Amino acid sequence: MGILNVTPDSFSDGGKHFSIDDAVSAALQMQSDGAGIIDIGGESTRPYSEPVAAEDEMQRVVPVIKRLAGKLAIPISIDTSKASVADAAIDAGAEIINDVTGLEGDPKMPDVARQREVGVCVMHMRGTPQTMQDDPRYENVVDEILHYLRQRYQYCLDAGIEPQRICLDPGIGFGKTHEHNLELLRSTNRFCELSSPILIGHSRKGFIGKVLGDKEADRKAGTLGVSLAVAAAGADIIRVHDVRETVDALMLFEAAGGLKGMAI
Repeated sequence: MGILNVTPDSFSDGGKHFSIDDAVSAALQMQSDGAGIIDIGGESTRPYSEPVAAEDEMQRVVPVIKRLAGKLAIPISIDTSKASVADAAIDAGAEIINDVTGLEGDPKMPDVARQREVGVCVMHMRGTPQTMQDDPRYENVVDEILHYLRQRYQYCLDAGIEPQRICLDPGIGFGKTHEHNLELLRSTNRFCELSSPILIGHSRKGFIGKVLGDKEADRKAGTLGVSLAVAAAGADIIRVHDVRETVDALMLFEAAGGLKGMAI
């Protein structure tokens, strides 16, 4: 899953693809580089980011999706927690809703997902982007998030969303300390025992700088290292900024026996 942030303030690439032409060009390049999904977002969810009005979010993402809908051969995902934005994005050509609130942020979101018959990525986040990093605590972070995702999966089923349309995401970096993130990543195989495909979104996040001992370090190589680890553990979708490097790394990792014959 290639990340396309159409925002001025995302934590890693804010402003890079803010114009429609730049965003379209970047998405086409990610497809050429081997992405299987393009995830388009118009609101930063980095820690302590400010909320964006639904109308502003739509103005950012809908023109990009419309331009891409007839050009991409791969699905477009809309990264939003607002039902109105998701609905407009689906009208424009999106086929997946990627909701960091686990479909809890907007009571209308489950109905949109069901009625529009799109895929949903259901993520765990403690609190909101404005509060999630204020001293997050868990008794057992892996067990608690496994329990949460099982509950959300059942909620989606009860809401009428077909099981084959559901993907689950433990939410690396969303209301977790650096050590929580590492515990979750080391337990990827446990999340892969759930009833749905598992998405891991770790790209360029702060825990990588923590492990490297330099918060200003280039996090590309660290991101690749995590990508290989979670792929080997069975993750179905890896959400990254650097598509070509990730595809190449996975191809060689598989060729060298790291994925034990799993196809890329």
